[in-house]
Amino acid sequence: MFELDAYLARIGLSGRPGVRELHRAHTAAIPFENLDPQRGVVVSLALEDLQRKLVEQRRGGYCFEQNLLLKAALEALGAEVELLLARVRLRSAPGVTRPRSHLLLRVRAEGAVWHADVGFGLGTLLEPLPFGPGEAHEQSGWRFRVIADGPEHVLQTVQDGEWIDLYGFPEQAVPLIDVETINWWTCTHPRSPFVTGLIASVNDRDGTRVSLSDWSGLMLSECTPAARVDTPVERELVPALLAERFGLGGFALDAGGRLVLSGA
Repeated sequence: MFELDAYLARIGLSGRPGVRELHRAHTAAIPFENLDPQRGVVVSLALEDLQRKLVEQRRGGYCFEQNLLLKAALEALGAEVELLLARVRLRSAPGVTRPRSHLLLRVRAEGAVWHADVGFGLGTLLEPLPFGPGEAHEQSGWRFRVIADGPEHVLQTVQDGEWIDLYGFPEQAVPLIDVETINWWTCTHPRSPFVTGLIASVNDRDGTRVSLSDWSGLMLSECTPAARVDTPVERELVPALLAERFGLGGFALDAGGRLVLSGA
């Protein structure tokens, strides 16, 4: 059973919030992170495990965890929610086709259909968009739009003054088993970036994006629509930064410099 009140308390809300309010509060409260697959721990998508990890233990997660938790909350509030899988286009090399490895949601609520996604890490939507191609939307200075590209919808954002693709997806909903299958690949495959690298990010309530990642050198990044500041980080500072900047306490480094649970 989904514990709606506990989830709402986790993201700083109460009562029966609307879709926009819920979405924005989630992105500000629950960090995006891959600390389990990065440590060789298989990610469970069972609802009770998602609640235990992201709500009770105040951890974060990646797209499958984040958006399945949001789905449960929206359904508890009366929304109809479908699962969609996207191919990430951001930083894709020309001619390279990636797997459909990103989860987003189609939400029917409040007399409208929404594109919801609290799980795209540093570039995630702060609020849901009206579903399908349409006009550009500004969210705390960040700009997003969805365009049509053949049979796919493509979510775009503005970077360095130009629209760039984030991910593309068809309108066809998928069953949970499809999500569970790609989740297994994402958290166990030796070439998955979520296995080989480290990422933690959160969106402040004013829209400032903060991330810690070693995908392009170990960096702490702070981004606003106007500027980005990247600060190189020494590995030994990672546990303290995870706790102080992302609320992810309880981690340490072993003798080989790998993240482990404190006391493990």
